[in-house]
Amino acid sequence: MSKSLEYAAALAFVAGVIFLPQRAAADAAHGEKIFARCKACHAVGEGAKNRAGPQLNGIFGRPAGSVEDYRYSKAMTEAGAQGLVWNGDTLAAYLAAPKNFVKGNKMAFPGLKKPKDVEDLLEWLKTESGGSAEASENVASPSRSSGSEGADRASTAAPAASKNRPAHGIYNLGRRATEAEVAAWDIDVRADGTGLPVGRGNVMDGEELFTEHCAACHGDFGEGTGRWPVLAGGQGTLTDERPVKTIGSYWPYLSTVYDYVRRAMPFGNARALSDDDVYAITAYLLYLNDVVTEDDFELSNENFEEIRLPNEANFKPDDRLSEPEYAEKAEPCMSDCKPGPVVVDMRAAVLDVTPDADNGEDVGAGSVD
Repeated sequence: MSKSLEYAAALAFVAGVIFLPQRAAADAAHGEKIFARCKACHAVGEGAKNRAGPQLNGIFGRPAGSVEDYRYSKAMTEAGAQGLVWNGDTLAAYLAAPKNFVKGNKMAFPGLKKPKDVEDLLEWLKTESGGSAEASENVASPSRSSGSEGADRASTAAPAASKNRPAHGIYNLGRRATEAEVAAWDIDVRADGTGLPVGRGNVMDGEELFTEHCAACHGDFGEGTGRWPVLAGGQGTLTDERPVKTIGSYWPYLSTVYDYVRRAMPFGNARALSDDDVYAITAYLLYLNDVVTEDDFELSNENFEEIRLPNEANFKPDDRLSEPEYAEKAEPCMSDCKPGPVVVDMRAAVLDVTPDADNGEDVGAGSVD
């Protein structure tokens, strides 16, 4: 190689070294802004509690599915049992594509598409969560575990399962539920108060609980955010073209409010509230709908049946069994049930399944679809 070519090559190498673009440092301040997309479901920092998602304190180095008092999906619990630990690498992969990294988990967030957003968010979390991205060694995703290991586990478990197969029942499966197990599921509350647990809660405590667990979806005052349900207001709208059906305008019984909040809320973390918490939130919902007007009102199992919702009188009992056609052993009508000739007066507009008239003319189109 000539001296000039050697010099040109060396110069190109030096230029490449000098002018090679440097990777931008992680920006924790930008990461905090990214976390705004997460905080409706997750909390981090001093006093953080579980919301729709688990609190994130100590996330680095923590086994997946291990936060106390949070109900994880089966997939996330199994991932932790198989060795998934959250660190910089595993969190980055999870945040980029949650549904792919742990298949079957319940996080609704679709993921962060920009690697820089993931990096900045993790940089901020390192400070806020009290951990380090290097707190644990890299752990392979459970989905990467070898098939042979799974087969080995299955082969060792199979003999035990056949040896201990129950002898009762038609299919020799399972066992009878214990009284405690039945009681854990038997939590419905009836309109007359049957099934109410002993407890109490007031409006002021309910406001704090509602703000923490419910307002992200239902708004601070039950007005609803986005397309989430409205819980307050709507009185006098039931005859409108678009009625607003809320606890104060439509629901007939307070027991429905208590029962639903107790068994299904907060969204994504059902059964996380104590019985007293549910009483307090129910009291606050009554206050938002002007069913009670004192901000120190306390709802309990003792005064629960005294509360009547405004629209209760407009609900009628189902008394069809008292009508002759519903009488026990009555034969159902199968032909010529309606007097007079049958006339088609509407058309299934979308399906187009209404037959033509006998004279070949179409009958009038309707709005049924």
